[in-house]
Amino acid sequence: MQRNMLETVMGAIVLFTAVAFVSLAYEAANIRGTDGYELEAEFGATGGLSVGDDVRIAGIKVGRISRQELDPVTYAARIVMSLDEKIRIPADSSARITAASLLGGNQLELIPGADEEMMQPGEVIYDTRDPVSLTDLLGKAVFSAANDPS
Repeated sequence: MQRNMLETVMGAIVLFTAVAFVSLAYEAANIRGTDGYELEAEFGATGGLSVGDDVRIAGIKVGRISRQELDPVTYAARIVMSLDEKIRIPADSSARITAASLLGGNQLELIPGADEEMMQPGEVIYDTRDPVSLTDLLGKAVFSAANDPS
C-alpha cells in the first residue's frame, strides 16, 4: 500500500513539473494571440517572413504576423498582421521586412508616417519595401567584378 502511494506522489510531481515547463515555454515563446486589430501589407517577396514573426516599430514589438496569402490578381504576397489595440498607425505609414538578427529570422518593421488620419482595421499598407537578399547582392558584386574589363 505504501509503495502505491509513493508511486502516485511521484507521478503527481512529474505531471506538475511537466505542466510548469510547458507554461514556462509558452510564456517565453510569447505565442499568445493579440486581442488587437489586423492590418495588411503587400510585398513583392516575403524573404522568409513567417506566421508568428514580430511586427515592430522603432525596435519595440507591437504585434505579430497572423497569416500570409497570395493575391490571386496581382500575385503579390499579402501579409496580415495583428497589432496591439493601443497602437494606432498613421495612414501614410510604410512597412519593410528586415532581418531580426545575424543568426537569421525576419521581422516586419512599420515606419509611421506623419498623417493625422489613422489606418482602420483591415486596411492595406501599399508603401512597402521588399527585403534585401544578401545572396543577390553578393552575386551582383561577383559578376560585376568578373565582367569589368579593366
